[in-house]
Amino acid sequence: MSKSAMAIVYHRQPFEEIEVDGRIEFRANSSPNGIVPTLKSLFRRIDPGRGAWVAWKTCDPEAGADFERVVHVDDDNGGFTVSRLPLTAEQVESFYHVTSKEALWPILHSFPQAFQYDNVDWETFREVNRLFAEATAEVLADDGLAWIHDYNLWLVPHYLRQLKPDLRIAFFHHTPFPAADIFNILPWREEIMASLLACDQVGFHIPRYTKNFAEVAQALCGAGIVATEAVSDGLSPCGKALSEPEVPVSLCHRGRLVRLGTTPVGTDPNTIQRLLETPESEALQSRLIREMGGRRLLVAVGRTDYTKGMAESLLAFERLLERRPELIGEVKLLLTSVRAASTMTVYEKTQREIEGLVGRINGRFSRLEWTPVVLYSQAIPFDQLMAHYRIADVCLTTPLRDGLNLVAKEYVAANFGRTGVLVLSEFAGCAVELDDALLINPNSHRSMDRALDRALDMSVDEARRRMNGMNRVVRENDVARWSDRIIQELSLIGA
Repeated sequence: MSKSAMAIVYHRQPFEEIEVDGRIEFRANSSPNGIVPTLKSLFRRIDPGRGAWVAWKTCDPEAGADFERVVHVDDDNGGFTVSRLPLTAEQVESFYHVTSKEALWPILHSFPQAFQYDNVDWETFREVNRLFAEATAEVLADDGLAWIHDYNLWLVPHYLRQLKPDLRIAFFHHTPFPAADIFNILPWREEIMASLLACDQVGFHIPRYTKNFAEVAQALCGAGIVATEAVSDGLSPCGKALSEPEVPVSLCHRGRLVRLGTTPVGTDPNTIQRLLETPESEALQSRLIREMGGRRLLVAVGRTDYTKGMAESLLAFERLLERRPELIGEVKLLLTSVRAASTMTVYEKTQREIEGLVGRINGRFSRLEWTPVVLYSQAIPFDQLMAHYRIADVCLTTPLRDGLNLVAKEYVAANFGRTGVLVLSEFAGCAVELDDALLINPNSHRSMDRALDRALDMSVDEARRRMNGMNRVVRENDVARWSDRIIQELSLIGA
């Protein structure tokens, strides 16, 4: 088998496995949006069949020969191979559910109080990262490009550089990158940074995260900043919680030049618009409007995670009903907080808190014909979710920390030509792009209360002006443009 020119290394497989008549079929992801379809689209930029994807697959050790290690995918991205790394349930539990989610995730999101060290098995984390590196080296040509994604694969560059010194290696963070005093809580900080500095390019969503990484590299590893650039107006160089006037674009460490990329991922407004124009979606939108009966709809969507600010949204909605009793019976909150897997116990407390708040609000304010909060703990299918976004008057997106937040951009795309209002945390990465959102501090009751009042009282003209402004940003910086920028950045590696 010929070697690949580019491998995308990501923990998730680029398809869904569906059992049909006792056989497993591989199908495209049910959501056309999100990071997996975005990454797959990059294979269109290389010769057909010369792309590879490396992911894990939980596998029973006794499956043996029944396990299909390599899968070929033929789709409109030109065709590519998927190399599936078999991991035991115990390896997945240790590497992903414990080390990644209980130790690394809280530090990345500046929640040191949630950092848990006692259960971490760092040797298993190393071993899984080494296995990913070996699988990647196996599929790539000697001068190929490995593009590695996210913090749970932080050590892959180190092992990959040892296996194939001439590979071009890039890494992209989909999370925030914290300030040095927070990052340095990690006992493995030197090992992590040494691995990342073995890359040719390291990428982030916004300038603040790039700057934080560069400062850690300087202070911890002695790296030098080679060049900086002024931040463009489109990324709010001043005046916001996550603003930065300048951003480092390259480092030097032990004779190696490491390029730094700052590229916020986009959504796909055209796909969202096509979904909303289908007969099924239009019928659903009409039904939802009838069911609302003239009431105002607020939506809040995310995963059950202490970083996502779902409890803060619920408390703000409760205060709204207390503060403005005339709205009782006139507004409804649809909250989708997708429950974590049962093995991820770190989020159980958050789930209980959300369910308790929903019960309390509904118990206090419900009427026979009206329930103030509807909670979904399972994901709503993407096409149906877009229909809800389309008719929603307000979207509450209030994370305490978030790398970017595509929910905000999807809501804007679904509201093309409409007058919905986006209430957005200033600690979501996309806040530096969306000037016309109502920015709030989710740690401040007063800030959230003022924004909710303003959102519900806003004139149609102001709401339309703001939504039109955000739509221009979302459409100009869509996923296609993100792909173009990424390809341009990756093409500079080795140049």
